[in-house]
Amino acid sequence: MTKEEMNKKSSENAELDKEEAAEKAAGAEDKNIGDVPEEQDSVDDSSADNAAKTADDEPEESSDDDERYGELNKKYMRLAAEFQNFRRRTEKEKSDIYQYANEKIALDIIEVMDNFERALNQGADCEDKKFVEGVEKIYKQLKTVLDKNKIEEIEAKDKEFDPNFHNAVMAEENPDYESGIVIDDMQKGYTLNGKVIRPSMVKVAK
Repeated sequence: MTKEEMNKKSSENAELDKEEAAEKAAGAEDKNIGDVPEEQDSVDDSSADNAAKTADDEPEESSDDDERYGELNKKYMRLAAEFQNFRRRTEKEKSDIYQYANEKIALDIIEVMDNFERALNQGADCEDKKFVEGVEKIYKQLKTVLDKNKIEEIEAKDKEFDPNFHNAVMAEENPDYESGIVIDDMQKGYTLNGKVIRPSMVKVAK
């Protein structure tokens, strides 16, 4: 074999070696490419299942918690409202006790005032003027005490009849008054802190 033939043979062998190496490399790459997706798919499928399961479980727990919270919140609001109403009632009852605790004694003093007024109406016939003046001073003193304690007279004469403040015991026709107007205050009425403790006894025009 000549030198040229030997060189040619060596070149052909070298080419064959390159082709075999390239084929092996390509085979190995295909193998790697084929293996990775299978593992990745397996991992992705498992993760997707777990995520789906978690997603299915969470809403139920969250829904139960929201429902329990809503019920507890309603109970709390109802109890708070009841407590507020109870406190208002208690405060009002205490206030009423303080305001109207003197109602009975006020009525007793008012009866004494009635007697003083009757005595003063007869004062013109009394010869002892100093005695009359003394009675007037006592009457004014008692009236001052009533005013300080917010025990006030109810205006009646020449006013329109009001059943909340007046008690009509007589009715008569009178050309000087329109129908429903109080002609005379036969017994004075009184209020205590705005509450009627004795209505006025009045005569009303028909």
